Amino acid sequence: MNFKTIILASATSLLLAGTAMAQTEVKIGVLNDRSGVYADLSGEGSVIAARMAVEDFDAAGKGITVEIVSADHQNKPDVASNIARQWYDQDGVDLIVDVPTSSAAFAVNEITREKNKIFMNSGAGSADLTGAQCSPNTVHWTYDTWALAKGTGTAMVEQGNDKWFFITADYAFGHALERDTMAIVEGSGGEVVGTVRHPFPGTDFSSYLLQAQASGAQVIGLANAGGDTVNTIKQASEFGITQAGQALAGLLIFITDIHALGLETAQGLVLTESFYWDLNDETRAWSERFAAQNDGKKPTMVHAGVYASVLHYLKAVESTGAKETEALMAAMKSTPTSDPLFGDGMIREDGRKIHDMHLFRVKSPAESTGPWDYYTLVATTPAADAFRPIEDGGCAFIAE
Repeated sequence: MNFKTIILASATSLLLAGTAMAQTEVKIGVLNDRSGVYADLSGEGSVIAARMAVEDFDAAGKGITVEIVSADHQNKPDVASNIARQWYDQDGVDLIVDVPTSSAAFAVNEITREKNKIFMNSGAGSADLTGAQCSPNTVHWTYDTWALAKGTGTAMVEQGNDKWFFITADYAFGHALERDTMAIVEGSGGEVVGTVRHPFPGTDFSSYLLQAQASGAQVIGLANAGGDTVNTIKQASEFGITQAGQALAGLLIFITDIHALGLETAQGLVLTESFYWDLNDETRAWSERFAAQNDGKKPTMVHAGVYASVLHYLKAVESTGAKETEALMAAMKSTPTSDPLFGDGMIREDGRKIHDMHLFRVKSPAESTGPWDYYTLVATTPAADAFRPIEDGGCAFIAE
């Protein structure tokens, strides 16, 4: 081998070594409510969950450098839109996660498609994210209004509670939850005798509760969430509504809501969630680690969704070896999902993540063995039946 050949071989070796040592850099933005009515169910807990996913995946050991940033969208679509645009245009963010408040999520959904980035939603509920406003750049992970309506609405009607009145948050999520639950109730032979909408966020629900009380409905469906739901239930208790025989259906309730209410007030509520910290050994182990970083507070299903979605995204980054959006989305949709919190599942072509949904009943104080022991599992809806069929969603891009 002559000198020129040795030099060429050495240069090739150095080039290959440099390629092998190259790091894939990923920047993830956790965008949510960090100061308002949804701060407890998402907030800093979602940042903790994202970091745990990076650690558990051993991203650094696999040649993936991950930076996580966060911001407060204040539950305002314009704020969410401005942050998302700055993150994509100026700050190099590749993926946005969480984003509770459906109106804010729709804004991020639109900008993400425009910028050809990726949005994995855990916090917002409107099923329109994989329906009328679906996007090839968005994955809707944790729950949606159709799944909530099917779980809680069906159970209540089957128990003979078929006359409903809705108290609804007056924005995209509340409208979608009311619409989807109304369809389930009426499709099951029930009747909706009235609806009323309250400002978001709200504080005084007395006039709405009095209308519901006077309606003669058996069930008052609460198509709101977070602090709004907590305050509605507290004020309903003060008015003696449940004692008088009307049932409250919390159509979206998180474990943090039950913690705020206390079991004395919340006992007997029936609700639907996709995750509960005490479901099995794996959820318990992960939740203990999470709580140790979150002032002892157990995770909500939104936190669990952030963890699992980031984990699946990182698997796609590893398998593709790049950050090209189309390749990553294709990898995430073609690879079955698997994690310790939701088990096995899949992402449909319309972006809907498919997994089991669970119906729970809130324990009485006597049934609970201690803090955060709040739920009794009533039933599980298998993944195949838990979410709206893809052909019924009206997602335009899957037919393109």
